[in-house]
Amino acid sequence: MIRRIIEIDQKKCNGCGLCASACHEGAIGMVDGKAALLKDDYCDGLGDCLPACPTGAISFVEREAAAYDEAAVQVHMAARKAKQVLENANTAASANASARPAFSGCPGSMSRFLKRTESAPSEHDDTHADSAETFNPSDSASIPVSALQNWPVQIKLAPIHAPYFDGAKLLVAADCTAYAYSRFHQDFIHGKITLIGCPKLDSIDYSEKLTEIIRSNDIKSVTVVRMEVPCCGGIEQAVKNALQASGKFIPWQVTTISIDGRILD
Repeated sequence: MIRRIIEIDQKKCNGCGLCASACHEGAIGMVDGKAALLKDDYCDGLGDCLPACPTGAISFVEREAAAYDEAAVQVHMAARKAKQVLENANTAASANASARPAFSGCPGSMSRFLKRTESAPSEHDDTHADSAETFNPSDSASIPVSALQNWPVQIKLAPIHAPYFDGAKLLVAADCTAYAYSRFHQDFIHGKITLIGCPKLDSIDYSEKLTEIIRSNDIKSVTVVRMEVPCCGGIEQAVKNALQASGKFIPWQVTTISIDGRILD
């Protein structure tokens, strides 16, 4: 029979999939990264997909096509729903089997929770308070234990949702502070989840990313460690903006490190 039916221009299609989501009959699917009409008898010719297409790749044509088959559509949609339920169940099972969130991309940016077999000494523990004069790099006993609990640490690379953010005491530090202050692991990283950045080198506002991390997770407190140089004020301001934008009342404090490695406040 000759009837009105959709036609998809493959050259204009950008593969966004919005038309497939808008089609209530499941007539459109993604094939090799492009939208395609799966079966003529699934298309009712009403065109719910047309306004969803951002590139104007979909139009109506009059051509020979099988009649719209509502019964076939119902069977098709039931099978599609069952497949989705199975996929969701498999995804949930996979998530429960691993504490790590789903990840794709650079392996070095994969979210990791670093479980320590030995705790780093706290700021009140003087057993590892070696001075520059007594520190011996060849003696493993004199090397303080790393207190880092999470990866990645760069604010730009950190995921918004990660298991280690749940109930975390968050440390947001200017990256230079760890080099200027010799006991950085013991006095600041120990017991906290760490994020670092440099507002001058990154030339971005961290506020939006930090807002989402604070808003989306159960953060217990925030500690900011910055250098005394003026440009480091950007990281302190970003945390302040993020706390305000998150709508949460979370205790926070700022510690400033001098260029010669002293705590100024």
